[in-house]
Amino acid sequence: MHLSHEPDAPPAELIGFDDFLKVDIRVGTILTAEPYPEARKPAYKLLIDFGPAIGKRKSSAQITENYSVNDLPGRQVAAVINFPPRQIGKFLSEVLTLGFADGQGAVTLFSPDKPVPNGARLF
Repeated sequence: MHLSHEPDAPPAELIGFDDFLKVDIRVGTILTAEPYPEARKPAYKLLIDFGPAIGKRKSSAQITENYSVNDLPGRQVAAVINFPPRQIGKFLSEVLTLGFADGQGAVTLFSPDKPVPNGARLF
């Protein structure tokens, strides 16, 4: 299945609620952000705190067009925490930080509009 980032793409195939529950999406607070110049596509290396039960996890995020590294620490973001870690160059990305493509195709982070506890699960 190919997922498109285009706003006019047709919806994905129907899934059951149990399938949705398999994807563990949690909120965390970015602790640190640093450039990742070795990545093939411009990206940042993030360290995100998901609270005491999950802990701190690393993520490579292609968000350089809409954010500077100085904008990110302290910001809450949503991430899939139960995908297998993925090697991005020399960096092991442990979670998939979530976002939407803006009108120019650059990623805009997905985050709660009010503070919530780190580790809270999306439902």
